[in-house]
Amino acid sequence: MAPYIRRALVFCGLLLLALLANAARVQVVEAGAYGDNPANRRSAIARYQQPRGNILVGGAPVTGSRDTGEQLRYERTYLDGPLYAPVTGFASQRFGSTFLEHAEDRLLSGTDPLLSGFPVWHDASSEAAPGGNVVTTLNAKAQKAAYQGLGGRKGAVAAIEPATGKVLALVSTPSYDPARLSGNGTGASAAWERLNADPDKPMLNRAVRQTYPPGSTFKVVTAAAALDAGVITDLDAPTDSPDPYRLPGTTTRLTNEADGCRDASLREAFAWSCNTVFAKLGVDVGLKDMAATAGAFGFNDTKLRVPFAVAESTFDTVVDKAQLGLSSIGQYNTRATPLQMAMVSAAVANGGQARAPYLVERTTRSGGETVAGGGAHPLTQVMRLSTASRLKELMRDAVERGTGGNAAIRGATVGGKTGTAQHGVGNTGLPYAWFVSWAQADGAPEPAVAVAVVVEDASADRGEISGGGDAAPIARDVMRAVLGS
Repeated sequence: MAPYIRRALVFCGLLLLALLANAARVQVVEAGAYGDNPANRRSAIARYQQPRGNILVGGAPVTGSRDTGEQLRYERTYLDGPLYAPVTGFASQRFGSTFLEHAEDRLLSGTDPLLSGFPVWHDASSEAAPGGNVVTTLNAKAQKAAYQGLGGRKGAVAAIEPATGKVLALVSTPSYDPARLSGNGTGASAAWERLNADPDKPMLNRAVRQTYPPGSTFKVVTAAAALDAGVITDLDAPTDSPDPYRLPGTTTRLTNEADGCRDASLREAFAWSCNTVFAKLGVDVGLKDMAATAGAFGFNDTKLRVPFAVAESTFDTVVDKAQLGLSSIGQYNTRATPLQMAMVSAAVANGGQARAPYLVERTTRSGGETVAGGGAHPLTQVMRLSTASRLKELMRDAVERGTGGNAAIRGATVGGKTGTAQHGVGNTGLPYAWFVSWAQADGAPEPAVAVAVVVEDASADRGEISGGGDAAPIARDVMRAVLGS
């Protein structure tokens, strides 16, 4: 063979190898970059070529998919969208996804390998499996009771099953219809701009993403710290608390809304929410033990997920004694989500033990076969059993003869704690009305529900706003829905 022919064959062979190498580079090494490129619409077209899996409440779907006949064929629909928006979030062809739609996106869109009976084959195939379903822990009646109770006012409700950590209700108002964001047309863009410009922030999930000063509801935590530390040993003994109470190292005098708080026992101070008693208790317990107790309840936890992320509730661990006193009555830098305060109430109701809250009971394939279960959530010992028992007694007293009377339910034992949290420059803002509670049906072995309610814009004069007046009736209706009363 002539030398020039051999050289031509070698050259052609090298070109072929180069082509193969480049094809491998494009299809394997850089496949992710090309697939994620915004200019590549193939993945988006494929993503919306089949219906999305559903999110279920009480066995019934609260989501769906609509065939638009367009290139991005299926878009998301919602049943009772504003009611469930804080849980489902939205799945938009233009603006992405939030909350469960985002946290469970791979399963709902059919791209999760677990949906295939042969995960290895699924990875090698370009076809998605039918979207799976997400079965939530929500109680539909409790969710509706919370939403109707808030009545469009700014606020939020979180309800938990104490023994398991199941989230039974998660409501934030004012709300919005996520279906308005589903498509990719001008209507979705206009809705997006309108919702983001709304000063009431309807897309803000106040139940898990907004923190508030918890006010007097935090006194449950302070009471737990005082009982666990042995600062209080007798619920009915005088606490040697002055009224007013001068915050240590300052000339600031703390006062009370209620009368009879001077030297009040813990029982009386809890029932009538005496600021002076609890501020002094926090100082007496000390920063180390107060911070440890708050941390045990879940404050300062940056990793809480349900499965989407929850904003960190905070208890300041770098404070002087005066600041500690204010922190111990739920003011200063103390901040909490409604879900966090429901966790506080649930820990008391569950004998001092807490389980991490969760929203997803299980996930399934489109045919109903279980893909993954909720699993056992670990227990955390928040306080002593004896401390929890005495706190349950105090919370019962607050409902039976104190500020929480509006939460009472016939045929059930109810414990609660009111709160009125000051905020704004110079505390000039309209106070937040809080109520935390738990309920146990007569004859039942354990409490069935723990609730936290916050109302931002209670429809009352400033001097009349209270957790007992504005938030307690909402909590009562949610507890009643869970109990079936």
